[in-house]
Amino acid sequence: MICWAGSSPATPAPGRRSVPSWAAGRPPTWSGCSCPETRSATPSPAVTKEFTLKTIAFLGLGTMGSPIAVNLCRAGHTVYGWNRSDGRDGPLRAAGGRPMASIREAVREADVVITMLPDAPQVEEVALGPDGILANARPGTLLIDMSTIAPQHAITLAGKAAEHRIRVLDAPVAGGETGAVDGILSIMVGGDAEDFAAAKPVFEALGRTVTHCGPNGRGQTVKAASQLVLAINLQACAEAVVFLEKSGVDLEAALDVIGGGMAGSTALARKKANFLKRDYTPSFRMGLHHKDLGIATDTARAIGAAIPLGSVAAQFVASAVARGEADLDHCALLRGVELLSGYDHEEQ
Repeated sequence: MICWAGSSPATPAPGRRSVPSWAAGRPPTWSGCSCPETRSATPSPAVTKEFTLKTIAFLGLGTMGSPIAVNLCRAGHTVYGWNRSDGRDGPLRAAGGRPMASIREAVREADVVITMLPDAPQVEEVALGPDGILANARPGTLLIDMSTIAPQHAITLAGKAAEHRIRVLDAPVAGGETGAVDGILSIMVGGDAEDFAAAKPVFEALGRTVTHCGPNGRGQTVKAASQLVLAINLQACAEAVVFLEKSGVDLEAALDVIGGGMAGSTALARKKANFLKRDYTPSFRMGLHHKDLGIATDTARAIGAAIPLGSVAAQFVASAVARGEADLDHCALLRGVELLSGYDHEEQ
């Protein structure tokens, strides 16, 4: 069942600490920003009705993007795919999608353009570059950025796109590669409510829980919070694994019973086999989680939110990256706990 929840930005109570304009869903005012005073362009009803949202340009066919694009093909959409590097279009082609050689070729006839890219610099290059989305997409096109970037970058993108009469939703996802393959992602969306409603058939092909979180940038804010929770959860699981093994407990049995109680979590269920086998094949790389936690800690600092546990978890992730583990799965936080505990699983 799809959850279609919505919310409106709240007005701060008198005496509350002020927050940056971008955190309140308003265009930022830092030097160099050319955002208009309105969040996003609202296309005329004629433009909105012209597009059926059946033809999709999908830009970014990596670990997450490739299975998402495949699921859109399976749902009956016409999908034009493009990737920054070669050799990633095999699954899309096999599913009936059409790989394209350039962004221009991919987006010029698309009703929807979806981006799934590593970080804000790549999103800006693909969207704002001279050969990018805004220079080639038709007015009225809906741009859905499913990358994980900072909220203020999402708001800036929406403002610049409005100048081209291109609508924008920020729609980062949670659920990892497994969720992308199985079409059960959680999708947190920021942007205009009408654009969110129009994109419903697209999101239904990709996720089980899809929520409108408010104006542009709010989807990215919720994703930052999600990554905080996940990092803390994975770190706690890693500590429990070492605690149990050093105590001589049967680890698999212990994780089973923990998973059946209130301490159980999706993270534990998904990563249980990885912990047992010390399998760190990446479904979500440590380096990307490190980037996401940088977004969360920077945002928390900007709005004055205390995140002590999140900050500690971010330090453990940063330590893993510093040890050369950026390309391992983020459940490799277990290696850091083993190191601190003077514990070598292979010697037991």
